[in-house]
Amino acid sequence: MKNNKLIEQAYDLAKEQYASLGVDTDAALRKMKEVIISLQCWQTDDVGGFETRDAELAGGGIQATGNYPGKATSLDEMRQDLEKVMSLLPGKQRLNLHAIYGDFQGKKIDRDQIEIKHFQSWVDWCKIQGIGMDFNATLFSHPRAASGYTLSSKNEGDRAFWVEHLKRCRAISADIGKQLGTPCVHNTWIPDGSKDTPVDRNGHRTILKQSLDEAIAVKYPKDHMKDAVESKLFGIGIESMTVGSHEFYLGYAIKNNILVCLDNGHFHPTEQVGDKISSVLLFLDEILLHITRPVRWDSDHVVTLNEDVQLIASEVIRNNFLNRVNIGLDFFDASINRIGAYVVGTRATQKAFLYALLEPIPLLKSYEEAGKNFERLALLEELKTKLFGAVWNYYCLQEDVPVGEDYITEVQQYEKDVLSKR
Repeated sequence: MKNNKLIEQAYDLAKEQYASLGVDTDAALRKMKEVIISLQCWQTDDVGGFETRDAELAGGGIQATGNYPGKATSLDEMRQDLEKVMSLLPGKQRLNLHAIYGDFQGKKIDRDQIEIKHFQSWVDWCKIQGIGMDFNATLFSHPRAASGYTLSSKNEGDRAFWVEHLKRCRAISADIGKQLGTPCVHNTWIPDGSKDTPVDRNGHRTILKQSLDEAIAVKYPKDHMKDAVESKLFGIGIESMTVGSHEFYLGYAIKNNILVCLDNGHFHPTEQVGDKISSVLLFLDEILLHITRPVRWDSDHVVTLNEDVQLIASEVIRNNFLNRVNIGLDFFDASINRIGAYVVGTRATQKAFLYALLEPIPLLKSYEEAGKNFERLALLEELKTKLFGAVWNYYCLQEDVPVGEDYITEVQQYEKDVLSKR
């Protein structure tokens, strides 16, 4: 059980410690209200969705591993789980929904036929929760994706099908943003690629450009929806060529003034997404982040507070990019309690941004500009053992959510009362 007095006392000590470096911890906590994270709905059910369909999850290297009991099997269960997750997180977050999670009422609605009515119950739920919502076209787990190509397919029937799906998803996103009064980020990722070395890379990429041009031809107000496109280095079954490469989408985003999505699992393991942010934002108004934890490849492990995630958060905060960056999560772990996975991963991301807000940025920059590289390195190292945990605990106390490891027992109780009975 939390001891409020001890938490407050520890915070006072931390506040004094950070103040000696010119950091206002109260201001940092107020700034955390602007760190809004879009929670990926697919963690609750291992990217299954609620369509009536024959195809299983496949394509582009997507794979949820594990069979831990208690996954959501209906919209009601998914919403119940999301509400529990949000009750354990400080601050207000957002919902990130894939098109396969529509309220289809048991009817077989193909993806070129979806409409806002199939997602209205989600919009209504978000209104009740007081949160915004983001959306994604689902271009996998479908018979028309079985060839390995969707928007870049040389089969005109398949290509046209996916263009129509994308058009409808954008219209739905615009309606969502209009109803909720906050822009809906619509993200496009495709699984298209080749297992072995292709000859006609250019042909598929030319078709992809044509498809995207057709799909985004209708323009919507930016206060209703924002377009994003997401690259990937490779996936299982498309190891030799990914049509939607980083170079392709970065060029497309810049040319069309839309967002590029930087997923830190979608690059070579030695690349850091944090290093890309300042470069990309010199040429784009905004970006979308998908924060995950790759282990050797795009394995979508639960986010932890590691150096890669910390660099992403620090680059955003050091450069005052928070209002130009849309933060989302993209991991799905079926090997552990799914609610616990959500809470650990989201809190780790929040911690990274709070840590970044507590950096003495002017002092660090002054060292750097004066060529005092030893002093810069020493201070960055010393920050790692400052009383950051005390500030985080106080933030949780302020937000009336479990402090420290207290959320573990909350998750265990929810598993006992709810998940174990599914």
